[in-house]
Amino acid sequence: MIRSQIIGCGSYLPGAPVDNHTLSRQVDTDHEWIVQRTGIRQRYIAAEGELTSDLAIAAARTALGNASLAPQKVDAIVLATTTPDDTFPATATKVQAALGLQGGFAFDVQAVCAGFIYALAVADNFIKVGQAKNVLVIGAETFTRLLDWEDRSTCVLFGDGAGAIVLSAAKTPGQLTDRGILSTHLHSDGTTRDLLYVDGGPSKTQTVGHVKMVGREVFRHAVEKLSSAMEEALAHNGLTGSDVDWLVPHQANQRILDATARKLGIEHNKLISTVDQHANTSAASIPLALASGVEDGRIRQGQLILMEAIGGGLAWGAALARL
Repeated sequence: MIRSQIIGCGSYLPGAPVDNHTLSRQVDTDHEWIVQRTGIRQRYIAAEGELTSDLAIAAARTALGNASLAPQKVDAIVLATTTPDDTFPATATKVQAALGLQGGFAFDVQAVCAGFIYALAVADNFIKVGQAKNVLVIGAETFTRLLDWEDRSTCVLFGDGAGAIVLSAAKTPGQLTDRGILSTHLHSDGTTRDLLYVDGGPSKTQTVGHVKMVGREVFRHAVEKLSSAMEEALAHNGLTGSDVDWLVPHQANQRILDATARKLGIEHNKLISTVDQHANTSAASIPLALASGVEDGRIRQGQLILMEAIGGGLAWGAALARL
């Protein structure tokens, strides 16, 4: 069967990190309060004039370089973002132009923090049906531009960044030992919309708006729904938590990461956590964490990777892959 193999990863973080102590001079908060509740110690904030497309292009170029794949070999770009450069056209088309791609197609996917899992599923399906051979999947955000810097319950949680992977079609025996995406599992529940949303948009207010969140309820839903999605992915493939080499989750909150790993029986030393360094970068958080694990040598070819994410909508999902 045809599998979508991850043949390269890349990441980009803008500027210098902004630690909690620096943030506390601008916001009514303190380092200990942030760390205790979230595990976050610093985040990156895009410079004035630095756009989501700029971050995405940098991560994409690194991923293509690590994949040893010429940009002209890319058939499609699927970009997950909640913070596009413009209402239209898709930010992915700006990446396409910057990379010098004349053919193929490019578009954005919007599922907030779950965006990368959604984009991965879309790209995997394109490859499985033979509509594309090489797909660039990107998660990129300038999420800090959606924040109300006077709301300390949300503004301390987020950061900016981008991560990218290159998926390439490969013929395999169709076994669990195959390299590639084994399965993806997507869900959403529109009745929970008011738990995490932005209070603006082109149709509603003609403004961007700010992030609004009911933190306690989001935490409860996150642990429950992410655990369920991961169990679904493992059961679909006849596996258990003990078979997982690395859990690469959405980096929202260290307590959520720890709770979901415990529920699946995945040892803490198999958890890739970058939330302390990057904060919550929404759709960029999984590819940033994946790139971090690959770059430092923890994640190696042939290992089983479980990914999961939840975001506004609520939208959530999980993916299982062998690198």
